[in-house]
Amino acid sequence: MTDKLTVSVLGTGIMGAGMARNLARAGHTVRAWNRSHAKAEPLAADGVFVADSPAEAVEGADVVLTMLYDGPAVLDVMRQATAALRPGTAWVQSTTAGIERIADLAAFADEHDLVFYDAPVLGTRQPAEAGQLLVLAGGPVDTREKVAPVLDAVGARTVWTGEDGAEGSATRLKLVANSWVIATTNAMGEVLALAQALGVEPQSFFDAIAGGPLDMGYLRAKAGLILNDQLSPAQFAVGTAAKDARLIVEAGEKSGVRLDGAAASADRLKRAAAQGHGDEDMAAVYFASFDEQQR
Repeated sequence: MTDKLTVSVLGTGIMGAGMARNLARAGHTVRAWNRSHAKAEPLAADGVFVADSPAEAVEGADVVLTMLYDGPAVLDVMRQATAALRPGTAWVQSTTAGIERIADLAAFADEHDLVFYDAPVLGTRQPAEAGQLLVLAGGPVDTREKVAPVLDAVGARTVWTGEDGAEGSATRLKLVANSWVIATTNAMGEVLALAQALGVEPQSFFDAIAGGPLDMGYLRAKAGLILNDQLSPAQFAVGTAAKDARLIVEAGEKSGVRLDGAAASADRLKRAAAQGHGDEDMAAVYFASFDEQQR
């Protein structure tokens, strides 16, 4: 079996575009679709065929990769592609969809005889463009060799979490990891806001924690986006982070766990989006500490 495949990428936003390019660079035939056709058109320069519809994108695909906004969006797009989906096609589902929606997507895969892989990724725009994402994947062992070239092209490493994608083991791990990312980003925003309110130079804080257990590269990177006014283009947008935060809170509630910090983070991200920062990097949650009069 050749490791050069025809791969359909449905959703070419911040993450999907980078994934499509890396698949093409790896020698795969890539057929892509995005709800906004204009945003997908630049991929043609990288050898990617840009389709006009999901059905056109999945024609002849060995593997379909979905990287859309949320679970309902994925289900809607896959339904549009139904007529052209071939039985036995592998479906690498990389959207952060939430636990309940994974069950819905797996049921769709079963109905249409697709081989379902629950495969969300950890990373932002830069690692997506560099093919350095961390892939969290759950799915059947006997067909993993078919999707391995795809996962290898988009990620630096794949962590297998289970043998049944429908169980959502990879999505569960992704929600846990995202809860840490969102909490840390929210804390960064509040640290900078408090420093401003108290007249403390942010650099004096970084100098104080430098090299110690409180220091963190991620903290410095996200703070730098605020301090250097580099919120666009987003590495990971406020609007998408708000959606993920909501999924985390919902997962906790349904599992009988109270996540007060996650709920507060979700509220702050929602507020930042309402202030007009939805398309900026999630570091813009910083602005949620101020009302319109203070900004």
